[in-house]
Amino acid sequence: MVPPHKLWTRDECALLEQAGVLDLDRYELIGGELVEKMGKKGPHMRAVMRLVLWLRQVYGEAFVAQEPSVTMHPQDTPTSEPEPDAIVVNRSFFEIEGLAGPGDLLLVAEVSGATLAFDLTVKAGLYARAGIAEYWVVDLQGRRVIVHRRPEDGRYLDAVAYAEDEFVATLGAPEAVVRVADLF
Repeated sequence: MVPPHKLWTRDECALLEQAGVLDLDRYELIGGELVEKMGKKGPHMRAVMRLVLWLRQVYGEAFVAQEPSVTMHPQDTPTSEPEPDAIVVNRSFFEIEGLAGPGDLLLVAEVSGATLAFDLTVKAGLYARAGIAEYWVVDLQGRRVIVHRRPEDGRYLDAVAYAEDEFVATLGAPEAVVRVADLF
């Protein structure tokens, strides 16, 4: 049995932050729960940087952001404000007012160590419900990239793991490949 607990909304969290009660830099709001962000140690930081650098080479700097807040499917937006490690949008960030949302997002990526199970289940469901065409999980411990595609009914129909000796490309730029090992 789960004891009663409070589920938070984005608006409530913003009020708590304004009042100085909550430091949202330490938390991510997912499904109404405040999830403490994991510390960004060397391997995680390097993988995020390598992924973002490669994506910016492929798409251009104005189309890729590192660790932004994004909006989700309308049913999830009041209680979720994920901050993926990297995103690619379909138009320049200079043209997007506010946070990027489902209609803007071509790709969302998480670099995952201790949070792998959470990223492969909870976050995958959140991104699939939003209809995000492509979701990558860079698995630090397994040294692989798990690519999710074809969102339908709140889940991804395709999920393929690429080992470190394999090459992978995004749906938006299939001609630009990266060797998985180069992301670690």
